[in-house]
Amino acid sequence: MKFVVRAQHIVSLGGYIVERNFPYKNIILVNKTLEPIKVEVPVFHEEWIDEHRDLGLDVILVEENESFLNLFRKAKLELELAKEKN
Repeated sequence: MKFVVRAQHIVSLGGYIVERNFPYKNIILVNKTLEPIKVEVPVFHEEWIDEHRDLGLDVILVEENESFLNLFRKAKLELELAKEKN
């Protein structure tokens, strides 16, 4: 299945991680480009990360001991700053 990350938007993939042994509790995707980008979901393997970085997305990996909310807020701020530059 695929869904689209709209241009200059941010999404969380926590509900799309289906592999029990996946080392991250969540993934934040940031599309700073001016074009929408299709992403493959659900996330089954770590190779997915590099495949989607190659598409131009910022892929932020949230580990068990990290605060999702802090990382999301930081990514959102960086996205807003990138929007101002465009």
